[in-house]
Amino acid sequence: MAFTTSDVCKILLAILLPPLGVFLERGCGADLLINILLTILGYIPGIVHALYIILKY
Repeated sequence: MAFTTSDVCKILLAILLPPLGVFLERGCGADLLINILLTILGYIPGIVHALYIILKY
């Protein structure tokens, strides 16, 4: 699986602000709401979920 420049940017944004990385990948939807909740509950679960979403799609 080859990474594009936009994927690398999304991964860096996901590490800094996990909901922003998910928003750029999937837009406003259930994935974004789940990521916001995970980020509020703990920063690391938000990052893991964001990376999962970015690498899956």
